[in-house]
Amino acid sequence: MPSKEKIKLQRYTEDHAKSGLNFKFPRIETWPNQFPAYEIVIDDPEFTSVCPKTGLPDFGVIILRYMPRKHCLELKSYKEYLFSYRNLGIFQENIVNQVLEDVVKACDPVWAFVQGDFRPRGGISTTVEARWPRPSVKAKAKRR
Repeated sequence: MPSKEKIKLQRYTEDHAKSGLNFKFPRIETWPNQFPAYEIVIDDPEFTSVCPKTGLPDFGVIILRYMPRKHCLELKSYKEYLFSYRNLGIFQENIVNQVLEDVVKACDPVWAFVQGDFRPRGGISTTVEARWPRPSVKAKAKRR
């Protein structure tokens, strides 16, 4: 039977939760948009990162949908941005929210939606979604 000390070391910590969020991600470049009111969908079917606790690889699909305002994302720099996660220890939930924040920072879209569909590890898969503008926490509480 494992000792209490070993069990305590196996628990998730605040450091695990914040892992990867202080990483200096590469800048996503943009180019001037020429048209109003249309949607762009970009998917990365071979996204990889690392679990910050176990060190095991995570595999998934990242889908970005957005309506550009004045700027569109330049695809090569967005691809290089996503590639920076390859060896980064970061939770899947944080990946999706970080991508959303960085896309919004780069191009100030009318709206944006990021979905991470992470493949099974240990028999379970995860889908995480985040939207911009972010829904109000108060509005969500009222719906419950």
